[in-house]
Amino acid sequence: MSTNTRLVETTPERVWEVLSDGWLYPLWVVGASRMRDVDSHWPQVGAKLHHSVGVWPALIDDSTSVIEADPGRRIKLHARGWPAGAAEVVITLSPQGAGTLVTIEEEPVSGPATLIPQPVRGMSLRWRNSESLRRLAFIAERREPDAARRPGDEGDARRHEVGSSRRSAMNARRRSDSELR
Repeated sequence: MSTNTRLVETTPERVWEVLSDGWLYPLWVVGASRMRDVDSHWPQVGAKLHHSVGVWPALIDDSTSVIEADPGRRIKLHARGWPAGAAEVVITLSPQGAGTLVTIEEEPVSGPATLIPQPVRGMSLRWRNSESLRRLAFIAERREPDAARRPGDEGDARRHEVGSSRRSAMNARRRSDSELR
């Protein structure tokens, strides 16, 4: 089994909001390239994400289903991704001060991935899940509460201003970097 942990600087509720939005999975799960459909009762037990893995035109359609769910705390998934096989993935959220300790445990349960020696398999899963946790943290830490995400409200204008300021700063930095060359 491969285990990764990351301290995310937001509440477990905010992290759970990201996990509960199945359409966001390709943004943070390394290897998921697109979402084809999300069952309406996601993330309840039995619900499925219908995703694709790979790069076009070699996309493989598959699914991930919820085996267990404790909202705001833990979700256990059966993730299919042929040709590699299938894995059980447990994501646990633990309050840690003002943040959340997020743990991903992944164990291949079928397919060719089970034939790879554990040390090699563990190394690649640790790299992949470390990046997935990094992406999940980026989304959860920057996600506005639902009430603040209504189009046309002050929060929307403020986010636009902040985005414009960041873009301006990045462009200025690029110009100064190119002047140094």
